[in-house]
Amino acid sequence: MEVGQGIFAVKLCELEQEYGRLQSRIHLFQEKDPERVSQELERLVDEYRERKLLLDERIRSCRSPAVAALAQAQLEFGQRAERILQEDLPAAMKDSGRSAAESQAEAVALYAEYAVDFATQAMRYALTTALAAMVLQEKAAKTAEEPRKEVI
Repeated sequence: MEVGQGIFAVKLCELEQEYGRLQSRIHLFQEKDPERVSQELERLVDEYRERKLLLDERIRSCRSPAVAALAQAQLEFGQRAERILQEDLPAAMKDSGRSAAESQAEAVALYAEYAVDFATQAMRYALTTALAAMVLQEKAAKTAEEPRKEVI
C-alpha cells in the first residue's frame, strides 16, 4: 500500500473520533452528578478490559513477529501504568498529610494528567513515524522508476 494513497486516513479518522469522544466526555461529565460519572466510569473500564483482551488476542494470532512485538509493548505499557496507578502512586501519596481519599484522588488526577501528556507524545511520535514512512515510500518509488543499468 502506498503512502500517497492515504494509508493513514483511516487511522486519522479513528484518532479524531477518539479525541472528540475524550474531549466531549470530560466536558460533559464534569457537570454531571457523581452517580452518572461512576456509571460511565464502569462502562469505560469494561470497554478498556475488552480492548485489552482484543490486543492480547492480536498478539497471539499475529503473523508478523515485529507487529506482535509492537502490540506486546503496548500491552506491557498498559499493565505497567496500571500497577503505577494502583500501587506506586497511592503509596507515594500516603505521607502527604492528607486523608487516604484525598491522597488517592490526587494520585489519580496526577496519573490522568500524565496520561494526557503521554497521549500527546504518542501523537508526536505517530507524526514522526508517518512522515518517515512517506519519505521512505517516496525514495522507494523513485528507485523503482530509475532505469536499471545492465552489466554486460
